[in-house]
Amino acid sequence: MNLTISFAFSSCLLFLLLFAGVASASGFDPSELRSLLEFKKGIKNDPFGKVLTVWDPDSRPDPTSWTGVTRDPNSGSIVSINLDRLGLVGDLKFYTLTPLRNLQNLSLSGNSFTGRVAPALGSMTSLQHLDLSDNQFIGPIPGRITDLYGLNYLNLSLNKFDGGFPDGFRNLQQLRVLDLHNNALRGDIGQLFSELRNVEHVDLSYNEFYGGLSVAVENVSSLANTARFVNLSHNQLNGGFFKEEAIGLFKNLQVLDLGDNLIAGELPSFGSLPGLQVLRLGMNQLFGPVPVELLEGFVPLKELDLSHNGFTGSIRVINSTTLKVLNLSSNQLSGDLPSSLRSCETVDLSGNMISGDLSFMQNWEASLVVLDLSSNKLSGSLSSLSHFEDLNTFNLRNNSLTGALPPLVDTSPRLSVVELSFNQLTGPIPASFFTSMTLKSLNLSRNHLSGSIPLQGSRVSELLVMSSYPQMESLDLSYNILTGGLPSEIGNIAALKLLNLADNDLSGQLPSELSKLSNLEYLDLSGNNFKGKIPDRLSTSLHGFNVSYNDLSGPIPENLRSFPRSSFSPGNRLLIFPDGMPSPNSAQVQAPDHVGRHNSKGNVRVAIIVASVGAAVMIVVVLLAYRRAQVKEFHGRSGFSETTTVGDAKLGRFSRPSVFKFHSNVQAPQTSLSFSNDHLLTSKSGSLSGQQEFVAEIVEHDPPERATTSSAYVNPNLLDNEPETSGRKSSPGSPLPSSPHFIESCEQPVILDVYSPDRLVGELFFLDASLKFTIEELSRAPAEVLGRGSHGTLYKATLRNGHMLTVKWLRVGLVKNKKDFAKEVKKIGSVRHPNFVPVRAYYWGPREQERLLLADYIHCDSLALHLYETTPRRYSPLSFSQRLKVGIEVARCLLYLHDRGLTHGNLKPTNILLTDPDYGVCLTDYCLHRLMTPSGTAEQILNLGALGYCAPELAHASKPVVSLKSDVYAFGVILMELLTRRSAGDIISGQSGAVDLTDWVKLCDEEGRGMDCIDRDIAGGEEHTKAMDDLLAISLKCILPVNERPNIRQVFEDLCSISV
Repeated sequence: MNLTISFAFSSCLLFLLLFAGVASASGFDPSELRSLLEFKKGIKNDPFGKVLTVWDPDSRPDPTSWTGVTRDPNSGSIVSINLDRLGLVGDLKFYTLTPLRNLQNLSLSGNSFTGRVAPALGSMTSLQHLDLSDNQFIGPIPGRITDLYGLNYLNLSLNKFDGGFPDGFRNLQQLRVLDLHNNALRGDIGQLFSELRNVEHVDLSYNEFYGGLSVAVENVSSLANTARFVNLSHNQLNGGFFKEEAIGLFKNLQVLDLGDNLIAGELPSFGSLPGLQVLRLGMNQLFGPVPVELLEGFVPLKELDLSHNGFTGSIRVINSTTLKVLNLSSNQLSGDLPSSLRSCETVDLSGNMISGDLSFMQNWEASLVVLDLSSNKLSGSLSSLSHFEDLNTFNLRNNSLTGALPPLVDTSPRLSVVELSFNQLTGPIPASFFTSMTLKSLNLSRNHLSGSIPLQGSRVSELLVMSSYPQMESLDLSYNILTGGLPSEIGNIAALKLLNLADNDLSGQLPSELSKLSNLEYLDLSGNNFKGKIPDRLSTSLHGFNVSYNDLSGPIPENLRSFPRSSFSPGNRLLIFPDGMPSPNSAQVQAPDHVGRHNSKGNVRVAIIVASVGAAVMIVVVLLAYRRAQVKEFHGRSGFSETTTVGDAKLGRFSRPSVFKFHSNVQAPQTSLSFSNDHLLTSKSGSLSGQQEFVAEIVEHDPPERATTSSAYVNPNLLDNEPETSGRKSSPGSPLPSSPHFIESCEQPVILDVYSPDRLVGELFFLDASLKFTIEELSRAPAEVLGRGSHGTLYKATLRNGHMLTVKWLRVGLVKNKKDFAKEVKKIGSVRHPNFVPVRAYYWGPREQERLLLADYIHCDSLALHLYETTPRRYSPLSFSQRLKVGIEVARCLLYLHDRGLTHGNLKPTNILLTDPDYGVCLTDYCLHRLMTPSGTAEQILNLGALGYCAPELAHASKPVVSLKSDVYAFGVILMELLTRRSAGDIISGQSGAVDLTDWVKLCDEEGRGMDCIDRDIAGGEEHTKAMDDLLAISLKCILPVNERPNIRQVFEDLCSISV
């Protein structure tokens, strides 16, 4: 055995001697070689074989042949490790590199390294260049990184670093580039400015930095002297812009990007910035006039983005000779178009209130490539664009243009996108649109264009024998008055992906050449007079298909049978539906002239059954209501009942002092929530003014003595032939019945049942640094119940300083684990917009029952109350203009969310607050599905379905996930509620049977009696009839099948185009 040990020891010693010999032979420090091999152990996956097999001292004794390793030829020391974009995976141990005392460059970008960056990195004081970007590192940036005094380049972008910004960055006097974009870092931007010295390139975009820019001059002077590139976009900056004396210090500044923040106020003068080339301030809350020097050449700007703000006034001239990109879209600019435009290539003035004639464009000298003037108030006819030969994109959508459509592609041969929808253009379509070799998208919808589709006799067929083909991918000619047939030459435009010819007067047979369009994804031929068969072998790529409202016949091609019945009917009564696919005559809603064909005896029988059931329900409801009134009167007199349950306490039936009180020995009953409102219809604002409070009934499966039922309601003012509401769906889903049953809600104190002993003992996390209080303060805060919903119970808590919060006590088992919850709630907390109730903090208790969300308390009432409140009324009925304004504001809010990739997920009238006499909108309960488990999300969606706001694709999915398009569906339902003043959950009975709100509105529209469903309060006059029709059409578009449903930007623009 001693011989064995001796042999092993000798072998080990021999290996070490050989290893040292190899290192010595190569002139390499053995400690540095060991350091590289230890560092290599953290790499677990090397898909390209660049490190794990190459960094091998046996096969490659010289480390200079190892991938990414560089050493100084004089000293022999390793000075650089560069492993960029090799697809490496692993959890690196940075302390293994500390023996590399001369390492100057460490670059590991574009891999998938995980874990935390160890503080030991700060001991590598020789580092000058550190790049860990585009990985998956987590945790805070180690504070010792500020010990790297020689560092001149630091890039930690595109990771998952979080927490505050390390103190001591002022020590890095040599730092020239600081790039931390796309992380979750936080900190006050004013304090950060004072830390940065001599930096030339600063990119902190896509983080969670907060605070204002209007800081003292001395706090920015050290940065301003050297900064050339500053990007703070997509953070949570608020307050005012830089003061004029502060911005004037940035003499070397070339790029300033502050887009997508909450910066407010007017802009200072920029005339003292001689080198500024790029200024991006879009998506903020800036207002006032656009500084003249930005447009007239006093500043050498190449790009200016002031979009999505509140700038006002007119733009008279744009005389800058350096400006190439100008974006002033989505402001409140007015007046005429600029009288001169010198040098821009891209101009976007869309979404303003610019009026006047297009004739000003004749004086423009710029060689425009992109011109977007959509959604303004421009009028007149389209003039020739002969001096815009380089024009690629031309968008004048949603204006008031009249006259004939000129042959634009003849004078602008490079046109790729032409968007002229929602105007009043007349006359024929120029044939040259269909012979262009550059045009990819043509949208002429919603005009008054006439004549035939000019494909016959065009050069499209001739072009097939040439080397080039028409490039058109999208053709939308819908909602015009085109006549004639669909030419067979349509099949020659082989690149088409979208073809929309809906709602014209086209006729004849559908050409078989449609089957040549193999790339077609969307085909809408509805609302025409096409006859004959549907062509076989249409594109297998079709996602959207509609041929309803035609006179087609014959069998439905096999590859189209997966589309819903609504793709073929109403209309097309001679179509032959295959077995298992119901024919339109058996399932579709019948037009009025066919109603009489139904079996009259069957109708009588159904009517008798419905009437009997309705009468029985009404009797039960009256008895229950009477008993409930007696019970409530008793509780009102006694103030407190010994038999009151915990559930009663949560519903505000206690009369003890109104404080948060915690009991460790009280267990809440396991109630099963039904589909109910997440908020009461009022938020206690009435108590502040001495007015009477009214709240919606909260429906629970609790003990029988607390059960409630919605009463059936018949409006005596309804005409005999108008459908009447026949109660509610079997699930109490609608936020309010058509005549909501309100109950008086006394300002009763409440006790909260918490499972921590005596007080909150968990962790309180703030999402907004401007709000500070302790857990103890929250524990002692007086509280009162506001309501109970699918997420949990909502309370109002008043802190000691008088600040009022809403506290949402989340139900057990509803939310994700702590790590995922924290990640998602930060995203929700990052929503900082005046039209959203901000989530300010959250509490995570030691037990599963203690998960709280804290938001600001808003003194206002919901849209539901304004729409459905009956007697006694505190509000006069909303006018049509007010309802339209609410709709536009809600759409604007959704657009804000959707532009950031966020969905509301729980949109309904009770979550839309009207905040001022001008009916400003404030959304609440947004994005909460992000905090939930899959089962919690499914329950919320089920709740929305019972209320009538759930998109069909969610209702039918096994694992439903809310989407941008499901938000659009819910919004469409709300538009219908605004128009009809009927609740989404109502069951409406009429001549065609019992239907819900959306089906009833669709039925009225299909039968040509859309005005019949409009609320009588707004349908009295003729002044807004067209506007109401337009709003009705938009609401119907929002509830189309998901593949046909528009996005919220399209909906918002359509709403803004309605004039009243």
